[in-house]
Amino acid sequence: MIEGFGATAIDFREETIDDYVARHTGGAGFDVVFDTVGGANLTNSFAAAALNAHVATTVTLLELDLAPAHLKGLSLHVVFMLIPMLHDVGRAEHGAILAKLAHLVDAGSLKPLVDDQAFGLEDAGAAYARLTSGQAIGKVVIDV
Repeated sequence: MIEGFGATAIDFREETIDDYVARHTGGAGFDVVFDTVGGANLTNSFAAAALNAHVATTVTLLELDLAPAHLKGLSLHVVFMLIPMLHDVGRAEHGAILAKLAHLVDAGSLKPLVDDQAFGLEDAGAAYARLTSGQAIGKVVIDV
């Protein structure tokens, strides 16, 4: 499914890092790793990355030894969409980016990956349970 987006799907629970890096890159590592699990899994992302690779994540709320990233010369990029709202900085730019994204969605140029289970607002707890279970594929949607 994710391959249709030009990515390589990795199930870190089913296969060791060394095994999937060997299978997909001949042991060299990936040039770009997009880690949507984050947290302690970042160490796995560092291990899966090639020398001088780029690692992007959406979840970094933890203390972490960055030595493995340093020793490989990795670039770490943290994606946090709430910065303009939390710090009241760059809101106009952020709004313009979101408007461009909305245009891409409306034009059918952006294909989001959405989990097959949708929830109503009254089922927000079940939606969160689905999200944290590791069983969701893509974004978990709550219809309001």
